Amino acid sequence: MSKRSFRGVAFAALVFAAAPSFAQEFATDVLSQKVRFISADDFQGRYPGTVGEEKTLAWLQSEYEAMGLKPGGPDGQWLQPVDLVSLMPRDASVTLKAADGTISTPANADGLIVRALNNDGHGHVTDAGLVFAGYGITAPERDWDDYGDLDVTGKVVVLMGGSPEFNSPYRRYYAQDGYKVDEAYRRGAVGVIMISSNDWGRTVTMRARSSRLAPGSAPLQFRGWASPEMVAGWGVDAAQLEAAKLESFSAVALPQTVSVTANEDKTTVTSHNLLAILPGTERPDQTVVFSAHWDHVGTRDPANGEDHIFNGAWDNASGTVGVVEMARQFAADGPAKRSLVFLHVTAEEMGLLGAYAYAADPVYPLETTVANINIDMLPLSGPTRDVPIFGKGQNSLEDMLDTLAKAEGRYVSDDGQPEQGFYYRSDHFAFARAGVPALMPWHGVDFVEGGTEVGKAAWQERFGRVYHKPSDEWSADLDFTSASENLTLLYRLGRQLADGDMWPTWKPDSEFGQVRARTETARHTH
Repeated sequence: MSKRSFRGVAFAALVFAAAPSFAQEFATDVLSQKVRFISADDFQGRYPGTVGEEKTLAWLQSEYEAMGLKPGGPDGQWLQPVDLVSLMPRDASVTLKAADGTISTPANADGLIVRALNNDGHGHVTDAGLVFAGYGITAPERDWDDYGDLDVTGKVVVLMGGSPEFNSPYRRYYAQDGYKVDEAYRRGAVGVIMISSNDWGRTVTMRARSSRLAPGSAPLQFRGWASPEMVAGWGVDAAQLEAAKLESFSAVALPQTVSVTANEDKTTVTSHNLLAILPGTERPDQTVVFSAHWDHVGTRDPANGEDHIFNGAWDNASGTVGVVEMARQFAADGPAKRSLVFLHVTAEEMGLLGAYAYAADPVYPLETTVANINIDMLPLSGPTRDVPIFGKGQNSLEDMLDTLAKAEGRYVSDDGQPEQGFYYRSDHFAFARAGVPALMPWHGVDFVEGGTEVGKAAWQERFGRVYHKPSDEWSADLDFTSASENLTLLYRLGRQLADGDMWPTWKPDSEFGQVRARTETARHTH
């Protein structure tokens, strides 16, 4: 037996030794009826800031009060306010000064768009130097650093979209504009200009729309978009773009300065996250967080008698109920050594805004948050052999879950669509981005009856028929068997984490390990 195999067996033995003896019961009829209740027409699609929010939060609070859990929000309240900020461009001006003193004032039609990127809705920069920093990526686990030793404090950084492949089929967080903006801000930049890869007319149309500002976003003075022709005039030509794709590239200062004024019309709607807590008995300052988003997309204008309510039974009444019933099981079995937090976030459908708000202003410190287990759309099918997760290969939570699954004759797999970057598209990502190991299970397709041939077809048919459509409604024939099975596994994982003293870790090639490492000292003192 190899050392690697021996370590695997030892780990499995440890997990089984620590496995809880509690008798979990996630009754399918209870799951079904509660999904039916909060996806009914009178909840109006659970849109933030509407009567649907009021009814949903009232129902959640009543459920937690009935099971004896305490409010887990700020100052001992149930609710955490979340300001949903929308920005609409009002006016903007740009002045570029070349090294020889030549001045130009490019506009949208010339290939340059700028918008304020902060909660004030106003951006102002005067004579800031331009820097080309390639992809704008710093990935120490992959020996990649586009910035090198160049100080970009007070500068405006020009960046390419996307990322190197890094020999992985999975899209990485590094490819997202949000990462690039955050990293530029962390290094002291005051603005970012992305080189557009789209038809410029389409870029102009897209950037004229209202946008939502994610809570905790880097408060740069502005964000811009430039055409390849525009940046070529700054010295970032085709040859320079190709050079930036190599590991040897390092950021370079450009011979221009830029002045920008940008103003946005700002509107704010206040919504809410809801939190409940089961305090720990020995280490209450360490938390395991279960999460789900309570919101859906509301209603549309009725036309020709068509159904106009997006009930969101699957997305995400199912996950909402799953977290409530998870809490009920923990409450019934008694508290753990660590605290358990049950977090229901708002505005996932608007761009994970409630989850970002929690991560930006956490009620419980993220450095001592053990893990986040997120439930977005419970599986609705008969039993499955597989337990797919988003972002397979990211952290050790998947190994713990796989050991628990194998004890039931099941196995953890990936989501089958690595090119989609699903790991970055639900609420767990706000935790991962902040360094907290996060896990999100998905819908199995390896049916016990029929295997993947039947399972994939069933999944594809249902997803295509109901996802983000008014047809996502409760019906008596919804099968919650696989939902119950997955909740049982997640309960066992949560109980193991909450009663243990381990700290799940990011795997060596994960982009989030470097973030978690910044707070390592805090975990050593607990």
